[in-house]
Amino acid sequence: MNIRQQLNDIFQTAMTAAGIPADCSPAVAPAKKAGFGDYQANGAMAAAKKVGSNPRELAAKIIDNLGEQPMIEKVEIAGPGFINIHLSDTWLAETLAAARADERLNIASAAEPLTAVLDYSHPNLAKEMHVGHLRTTIIGDALARLLEFQGHTVIRQNHMGDWGTQFGMLLAHLADQMENQDAEVALADLEVFYREAKVRFDEEEGFADRAREYVVKLQGGDVDCLKLWQRFIDISISHAEEIYDKLKVTLKRSDVYAESQYNDDLPVLVKDLIDRGIAVEDQGAIVAFLPEMADKEGNPSVVIIQKKGGGYLYATTDLAAIRYRANVLKADRILYVVDARQSLHLQQAFTVARKAGYIADEQTLEHCAFGTMMGDDGKPFKTRTGGTVKLAALLDEAVERATALVAAKNPDLSAEQQAEIGRVVGIGAVKYADLSKTRTNDYVFNWDSMLAFEGNTAPYLQYAYTRVRSIFRRAGVEPSALTGEIKLGTDAERALAIKLNQFGEVLDQVAKDTFPHVLCTYLYELASAYMGFYEACPVLKEGVSEEDKQSRLQLCDLVARTLATGLDLLGIEVLEQM
Repeated sequence: MNIRQQLNDIFQTAMTAAGIPADCSPAVAPAKKAGFGDYQANGAMAAAKKVGSNPRELAAKIIDNLGEQPMIEKVEIAGPGFINIHLSDTWLAETLAAARADERLNIASAAEPLTAVLDYSHPNLAKEMHVGHLRTTIIGDALARLLEFQGHTVIRQNHMGDWGTQFGMLLAHLADQMENQDAEVALADLEVFYREAKVRFDEEEGFADRAREYVVKLQGGDVDCLKLWQRFIDISISHAEEIYDKLKVTLKRSDVYAESQYNDDLPVLVKDLIDRGIAVEDQGAIVAFLPEMADKEGNPSVVIIQKKGGGYLYATTDLAAIRYRANVLKADRILYVVDARQSLHLQQAFTVARKAGYIADEQTLEHCAFGTMMGDDGKPFKTRTGGTVKLAALLDEAVERATALVAAKNPDLSAEQQAEIGRVVGIGAVKYADLSKTRTNDYVFNWDSMLAFEGNTAPYLQYAYTRVRSIFRRAGVEPSALTGEIKLGTDAERALAIKLNQFGEVLDQVAKDTFPHVLCTYLYELASAYMGFYEACPVLKEGVSEEDKQSRLQLCDLVARTLATGLDLLGIEVLEQM
């Protein structure tokens, strides 16, 4: 259920009945100040300006055409023409009862399900995943989970780098290593393996020539070389799968659609762009000039489609990917969860694809850009020695730190319990610290703040869930056994009811705008509203009537289920006890 959309539809109908042009929006939004209703319809001012009328008089006309609306208790005009909307307590209680009776919390599936292709994570298979892969992986996975929950078809595309000249170097080194040990042992540490190969390429006589020969063999489809390459790929992917398992990310091996998959289409694509007059030869290379992206001096943006020596670039494979996703996968939305520093590259690829007709007008290409994870020094996050931080090491440290915190807070728990809670809290803390920030911004990675049990953090929300669930253990009752109606007799109960009912509109907003931090903010506000409710409205205290107890326990159940559902959509686990 989406309260905001329902109110918007109601007021749009009233505006039409009042003779207001259909292109005028009701502009319904949650009220920002107490005493000004629960929502406000703010469209009368803009509409009045358009039709040359008095805003307050137009607002009165809109109200006159509302008719009977069960969800609205009353409306009032405020200021220059705002319409304050007070929701009905009866309606709010009925919607909460419907949410309790539904395993999806009364969140409707999308009226028009779409096919969304999500491009995220994409590690280079020559190296282990590092912190630079964290944001794309967890942001992309959160969006995939949410869109699927809404009923859309989500096709995950892990665009892994598995081709190019560097693989000749790696295959030559692997071939030598396999004379003394098997491939699994040789590739146990990809970083070490890569460094060894690079040293040989730079310093060992004759090795660079052998590496180039492997490139030729690989590109020529040599059977033995391809078998060696496939062995390298299989083991490399298994390294990534270990990270995905630790992060509880939903990417599977079957989601890998690497650069090499597009090899056969690249010469076809280049010829097609030339035939369409979009790409031309320039100094031996094949180039697309884009006047649509000209600089201030009017010089067109330049995209190299094929290098002078015949090699292909990221632009070529990305264009082939767009063609495949639009025409074979039939995507309605194609979302790229890619570093903001790739904005120009993606904008160029999107522009060429549109010009070439590789994607229909109604199909969208969306760059879900994200900023950089920074250290306390304000620079990109590195090890103390200035090296790249392996993602596996970062996650291990998160679990170790969280386990130590749990052990200090709950020394009576067994080592096994401490370890499991530490795993859930540690991994959740790393993911939430990232997801709770506006994705387009850089953010500072700080262990103390992300593992804090106060504030807008995963540990706080996980603990809030656990506290709510503990009420049922103390009460000795299962949520399914609760009876009676939900009553909203206090301001705190009513505020909590409204916040619970806003879950659907928050999910719709995140699905549309692709900013997961909006969901994080909502969950934190829900937990805060619950704390206000719990302090103001005793649940199990002596003297509370059975009627109030049953009603308030139902509210507790809805809070726990909403927190658990929201955190699950972010890819974060909850615990029954902490």
